[in-house]
Amino acid sequence: MKVFILAALVAVVASQAYPKPQYPKPTYPEPSYPKPAYPEPAYPKPAYPSPAYAKTPEYAPMPYSFAWAVKDDPSYNDYAHQETADDKGYVTGSYRVLLPDGRTQVVNYKADDYTGYVADVKYEGEAKEYKPAYKPAYPSPAYPSPAYPSPAYPSPAYPAPKYPTKY
Repeated sequence: MKVFILAALVAVVASQAYPKPQYPKPTYPEPSYPKPAYPEPAYPKPAYPSPAYAKTPEYAPMPYSFAWAVKDDPSYNDYAHQETADDKGYVTGSYRVLLPDGRTQVVNYKADDYTGYVADVKYEGEAKEYKPAYKPAYPSPAYPSPAYPSPAYPSPAYPAPKYPTKY
């Protein structure tokens, strides 16, 4: 307890030890620019009025519902999307995607003006090692070895450098 009181006393004394310096506000001379040699142009006021844009009307949310899906086995495309909205702007939906590792990602979501976008993401199935189905259309080329011999370089005329072993 004594340490706390001592620390508080030191903090109070330290904060009042030196007053903040009061510096006068600096004054700067007015800039003096040379006047241009040509007269300033006098532009007439525009003859047209400034544009007045009408406010965009606010429309109530329209209810809707849609869904679509793709399942194409040769290309491994399997995905779908479904969404529904009511007349208060509350949107619910889900979509699913077949991932390259064999799992299906399913996302269920809700969205409105108060809570924003809230998603629940789940995965179905087990992840497998991804092996692309790519097969080259042509076999790899088999080039013959070159008919000329590999180059033989002479040793250099200068001695090899000798570096110290320890620094």
